Amino acid sequence: MQKEYFAHETAIIDEGCKIGKGTKIWHFTHIMSNCTIGENCNFGQNVVVSPEVILGKNVKVQNNVSIYTGVICEDDVFLGPSMVFTNVTNPRSAVNRKSEYSRTLVKHGATIGANATIVCGHEIGEFAFIGAGAVVAKNVPPYALIVGNPAHQIGWMSEFGQRLFFDNEGFAVCSESNEMYKLENGKVLKID
Repeated sequence: MQKEYFAHETAIIDEGCKIGKGTKIWHFTHIMSNCTIGENCNFGQNVVVSPEVILGKNVKVQNNVSIYTGVICEDDVFLGPSMVFTNVTNPRSAVNRKSEYSRTLVKHGATIGANATIVCGHEIGEFAFIGAGAVVAKNVPPYALIVGNPAHQIGWMSEFGQRLFFDNEGFAVCSESNEMYKLENGKVLKID
C-alpha cells in the first residue's frame, strides 16, 4: 500500500506510527514510535516527536521544535519555531522518571509562539495565543493572550489571531473576520 503523506529522504519515521493523508515531514525530522499524526499536518526541519505523541489534523510544527511524550495537540494547533514542551517537572540526569511523564493538552486552534516553553502537566485552551519566548507553567484559558517569563495574561485573541478589545458591555469584534465575542465572568465566548 502506498503512503498518503510526504516524508523527505532525511526524515526518520519509527515503527508503529499512524500518519494522516496529506501530511508533510521535512528535512532531518524524527517521528518516534507509536505516534498518531492527523491529516494535513506540516513538520519543518529538525523536529523531534517523541513516542506516543498525538497530533490532530492540520497541526503546523515549525523548525527545531521538540514535542515530548505526554503531549496531545488537537486540530489546527500552531507550534512556532524552536518552541519546546517538557514532560517531567523535576528532571535529573541520574534519576529515571520515564514512568512519571505528565500530560500536556493543547486545545483546538491554539498558537504557541517561537521559543516558548510549555512546562508539562497543563492545558492550553482553545484558540489561546502564547507569545514568543513565554514560559508557561499553568493552565491557559481559551482565547487568552499570554506573554512573558513567567507567563501572564495581557488580553484576549480572536479565532483569526487578532487582539480583542471589549467595550463596557463586554462585546468585541474581530478586526479581520468581523466575528463577535462576549467577555463574561472572565471567559470569552464567540457569538454565532
